[in-house]
Amino acid sequence: MKSASNNQIKLLRKLGQKKYREKEGLFVVEGERAVEQVLENGILNVREVFVDKEANSYQLTAISSYLIDTKTFDELSDTENSQGILAICEIPKEASVEELSKKEGLIVATDRIQDPGNLGTIVRTAAWFGASSILVGKGSVDLHHPKVVRSTAGATGVLSYRNSDLDKDLEVFEKEGWQVLLLDGNEGALPISEMSSTNKTVLIVGNEANGVDANLITSSRKRVMIPSEKNNRSVESLNAAIALSIALYQLNG
Repeated sequence: MKSASNNQIKLLRKLGQKKYREKEGLFVVEGERAVEQVLENGILNVREVFVDKEANSYQLTAISSYLIDTKTFDELSDTENSQGILAICEIPKEASVEELSKKEGLIVATDRIQDPGNLGTIVRTAAWFGASSILVGKGSVDLHHPKVVRSTAGATGVLSYRNSDLDKDLEVFEKEGWQVLLLDGNEGALPISEMSSTNKTVLIVGNEANGVDANLITSSRKRVMIPSEKNNRSVESLNAAIALSIALYQLNG
């Protein structure tokens, strides 16, 4: 296995920033489990794999692989305790709203989800429950941010995606017969247990602190909630990713 070149290392550093990910059309997957899952899925185009020279126990024969010394690898790593493996992958092509709205299934949409761990968990959970796509609304963290990718545990690329202006895109979906459900813990929202998924459902999860944007709430869209056990309000709200997980489980029941 060859040592990584200076240019390769420079590229790895640059891909930590969104502007370079967009410019190069590339992003980084880090961690043994995530890289193995991405390779097993066979959905993403994996360009190159890099491993820590002193922790080289990975058997990679089908992919171009390179060694990096431990000090440099730790500098490149997005984690406190690196697992000694990184992969550069091509960012998949973004889907158009017309393309997605003509299909069927369950689509998850995020409205200003800002925590990378939350968005990554949302992607992972949506993939687990068979969602077909994800709409990443304006104000949400970049889908290919290193921390988001790590939190998906290798599910990045499984869902088709769109960086979405939800105000406009939801109207297109509704014209094609999609029902829109908004996770909302405020008064007047219906228990999620009273809802059923159709073959065309968009489920929106809102900002961690402020919930779904008021501009997205219309008379034709249903606000749904996850009731607290025995109306216990000692906890203000559920984590956004956890709330979505429960809602997806209910809709798939």
